[in-house]
Amino acid sequence: MTKNRSKNETKRKQILASATHLFTEQGYASTSMALIAKHADVSKQTVYSHFGSKEELFSAAIEQKCDSSILLDFAQVTLTDPHATLLAIAKRFFAMITSKEALAVHKICAFEAKSYPQLSELFYQAGPERLTAEMAKLLVEFNDKGLLSIENPHFAATQFLHLVKGEAWMRIEFNTQYQLSEQQIDQYISSSVDLFLRGYAPIN
Repeated sequence: MTKNRSKNETKRKQILASATHLFTEQGYASTSMALIAKHADVSKQTVYSHFGSKEELFSAAIEQKCDSSILLDFAQVTLTDPHATLLAIAKRFFAMITSKEALAVHKICAFEAKSYPQLSELFYQAGPERLTAEMAKLLVEFNDKGLLSIENPHFAATQFLHLVKGEAWMRIEFNTQYQLSEQQIDQYISSSVDLFLRGYAPIN
């Protein structure tokens, strides 16, 4: 039983890896379930046994990217040091949203919005919405411990994530001629975390 479960999990990971690669390289419309099956070296039936539709597979691919890039950090945070914790999360978050896969998915949603309007909603639910929810839970913990003073955790979580994105993400997203250096990005992220912490410092 354990061996079968392990085999199924391996196939699921193969399918997700192939789907992520094909979606980012070819776009959503040009990627069929049959093509994903061929790339993953499994049958089309196997793909459908794990994911009921291409939409479900697209959503799962985004969730998997978020899980591997940042969501696992939330389970391993140090709740006694907001600065160190938020700085680590900010750096992982920025690395994720500027990764090749994330930028490609963002472009896919924008490019195919008219033909597949549901993609944007799937992307938002599987990515930004989940990240914001996890961030809000973390901020509640800091608030309850008296380390921060936050009345609206979800609002604050949204502020934090968008603050971290900043100019650098926009320049990378739009591939502008001038790009910020790694040092400039690190300085900006560190300054953003400091600004956030000052804004939500405990009220004495």
